[in-house]
Parts: sequence; C-alpha cells; structure tokens
Amino acid sequence: MRPVYLRSLSLQIAFALTATCTASAGLAAEVDAVLKAEAAQGASVDTLIVLRAKAPKSLLRTDGHYLERRRALVDLLRATADVTQADLRRWLDAEGVSYRPFWITNSIQARLTPAQLDVLAARSEIEAIASNAPTKLRLPAADAAPRPLAPSAIEWGVNKIKAPQIWALGITGAGVVIGGQDTGIRWTHAAIKAKYRGWDSTAQTADHNYNWHDSVHAANASCAADAPAPCDDNGHGSHTIGTMVGDDGSTNQIGVAPGAKWIGCRNMNAGAGTPATYNECAQWFLAPTNLAGQNPNPDLAPDVIGNSWGCPPSEGCTAISGAEVAAAIQNLITGGIMFVAAAGNDGSACSTISDAPGTLDNVFTVGSTTSADGISGFSGRGPVAAGTGTGTVNKPDVVAPGSSVRSITRSGDTAYATLSGTSMATPHVAGAVALLMQVNPGLKGDPTAVASLLRSTAVPLTSSTQVCGGIPATTFPNPVQGYGQIDLVAAVNKAEKIFADTFQPPVQ
Repeated sequence: MRPVYLRSLSLQIAFALTATCTASAGLAAEVDAVLKAEAAQGASVDTLIVLRAKAPKSLLRTDGHYLERRRALVDLLRATADVTQADLRRWLDAEGVSYRPFWITNSIQARLTPAQLDVLAARSEIEAIASNAPTKLRLPAADAAPRPLAPSAIEWGVNKIKAPQIWALGITGAGVVIGGQDTGIRWTHAAIKAKYRGWDSTAQTADHNYNWHDSVHAANASCAADAPAPCDDNGHGSHTIGTMVGDDGSTNQIGVAPGAKWIGCRNMNAGAGTPATYNECAQWFLAPTNLAGQNPNPDLAPDVIGNSWGCPPSEGCTAISGAEVAAAIQNLITGGIMFVAAAGNDGSACSTISDAPGTLDNVFTVGSTTSADGISGFSGRGPVAAGTGTGTVNKPDVVAPGSSVRSITRSGDTAYATLSGTSMATPHVAGAVALLMQVNPGLKGDPTAVASLLRSTAVPLTSSTQVCGGIPATTFPNPVQGYGQIDLVAAVNKAEKIFADTFQPPVQ
C-alpha cells in the first residue's frame, strides 16, 4: 500500500504540473539527428526517452538537516516520475518493449523500432528522444616506464598535497563515505578491501546491498551482467579508488583518505558508457538500493563522488541526452553530495575541457600536475567552450597530482600500476574532501562550502606561464590551473577554524 505522504505528494505534483501539461498539448518531441540516422538503418535502436514534466522544485523544503532535504528531494523526484510516466509505461508494456525507467531525470531507456519511435515522437508528454548508443571512452594507458615506489612508501601525490601531515593529527577520513563510478572496482585488493563499506572485517563477510551497483546489464569477458559484487573490467576504476582510500597497512600507502569508506557503481562496460548508464549510477548514488534495485535509501548516499570519466557528444552527450546527464548531476549536488570531476586529457591547448561533467559549472573540476609542480601537458585547459553553462573561465577549479600516479589495478589483489591523466588527479581531491569532512562534519551536505574551502586554500603554481582566455598566468583563478594546487594543511586549518567559529555545544 502506498504511504499516505507519498499519495499526497503525488496529488500536489499532479496539480503543480497541470499548467505544463496544458501548454504542451499538441507539441511533438524533439528527436536528435544521431538517433534519426540510426533509425534510418531499419533496425531497433537504443534510446533515451525524456519526459517533458520536471519535478516542481517549488515543493521542496529548504530547511532542516541535509539528510531531511535529501529525502524530500528523492521523494519528489520519484513521485514525479510515478505520476508522469504512468501512461507511457502502459504503452511500452502493451508493445512488449522492455525498458528501464529513471526518476532522477524523469526519463526512460528502451530499445525501439523506427515505427515505435514515430509513435512516441508524436506524444505530447515526451520532450525529446535521444540515442543511447555506447561509445568507448578514451582511458589512460599504463605508463611505459612506471616510477619506482618512493622510499617512504607514501605515493608522491599523496605527499605533495600534504595528506601525511593531516594523518599525523589523527585525521584520515573516518566517518566519511566516498563514491566511485567508473569501470568498476576490484574490491578484494589488499589496499582497499578493509575500506569497503560492505566488508565486515570481524565476521569476514561482505554485504553488497546498498554498497555496490552495476548499471551495465550485459556480460563481457570480465564481468557478469548486473554483477552482484564489485567487478572491474578495465582497471581504471580500481586505480581511482586506490588513490582515494588505498593503504595495505604495509608498504603501499597510495590513498589520501585511508580511514574513509568507499562504495561503487560501474557506469561503463569495458570503458564504454552511455547517458543511461551514467544516469543510472547517479540515481543509485542519490538513493542506494539493495542488489535487486529495491528500497532506495538516500541516507546511505556517499558524501563525495569521484568522477574520472567524460561523456562527449560522440558518446551520446548531445544537446538532449547531455542535458539529462547534467540534470542528474545537479540533483546529486542538490542532494548535498560533493561532485568532483576530471578536466579531461585533451591539453595542452586552451579551451580543451570539452566533455561533461568537467564542463559543468556546478561540478568541481580538477586538472593535473607533475611531481615537479608543473601543469601536465595533457591536462585540459579552459576557458570552457560556449554552450556548456555560463562560459565561466574558472575551469579547472583546482589542480592536483596526476602524472605517473601509482595505484592498484584489477589484475591481482596485490597488483599495482602507474597511470597518468586528470583521472588520477581527481581522486586526490575526492580523498581530500573526506579529510576535510572529518575535521568539520558541518561540511557534509554542503558542496558549495567544500568547493569554496578548496579554492580559497589552493596554492598557485608559478611555474606555469601559459595564457588562456586572455587571463594572465599571474592572475588566479585562470583557465590553466584555476586557483592552483590543493593544499591540505591550509584547507584543514581553515576548516578547523570554521568549525570552531560555528560549533555550538549542546545545552546541558
């Protein structure tokens, strides 16, 4: 039986959307050119159907604890999808079409024939129909000459941002949950197994419910379809998680926040993602579910998500489906989750941050540095191209170590590899966020405050003289390095001061 509260919310949503439904009467859906070309071949095509109705955010509460606000957001998004997708789902059922509905963006993924596409394009409740065909992401290759392990056993990037100095204070990220969405994760690796939220070290058992989700629903050579336990079919995802939390308790201190816990979602099939796989992981992170995809619980969402992936137009992130990916990300941020994203590896020219999510104004975008405090040649530079937000030049937001970074790989439980890319810089920042949230728990649920803290304490790198967007290299932020390289000592000191100034002890 549907709870009274949700029935009431559904009625409020239906009333709030009345004007929208009236205005859209007789309107036809926009069908993107890529999908038209695919359908012209005569076979069924994988599509993303976007409904016109959007969750009426005017019904959201703005007061209370961030978890209360997140619950209200999830309820609103789910109820909006239930109300507005009902007729379309009945039609798909009658047609015998299998489909996957999403509430985070009010859309449905389905494989449709050209005739079915024509019918749907004429339905007024549908805003747009886009292609959901997968395209291989350009993933970093292993360095030809891996850098040897530093004598201190602490990876150079972890040292560079001064994480060990914060560990010495007893701050390791405890009590903070980091999410990673990528090619999957080798969860049994010695450096990260004990940090997996699903692992019970006392009982020596794992519970993957609410801690792992697979948005890839077809098997490949490495992972089963809907893998019931974390699986990595490339190695890239494992490498990024290692930099966030990895520490084998011996000679491999590779992670920035070894006291934090991690959860994960596979959003790419051997490196090939689609708008639907990205949105599915975003939805799961906003309200993790059990392995059957049931009983979503927004209280179990991560505090920060590391995103070392990009969705270019060639991968389906066109004006239509790209907007849905952006909308899903915005809902994660509205839900109080810090979203850290890679700037991409198309540098060193200017205006080379070209793919979502790194282009989006509301995400925290990270470029890459070398061990010599230079900007990595491959690191994407701004300004962000027109049409990807407000055109702000503050991309990247900051930079972090990304050249020749050593972390775990999927080939064995004690295997390591050295990779280079902004994919490697981004997890340094996600780990840094976890340390800050332990220092000041008030930063949880407040991505804007976290971003401001990291920007204001970053250290400009004077070695960079490149000018992009007409912004002098001596002016910060600039489109080459943003505000500079993150500095955990400065950031933690400021976070502690903010906490001391705002903390109110309970009344006895």
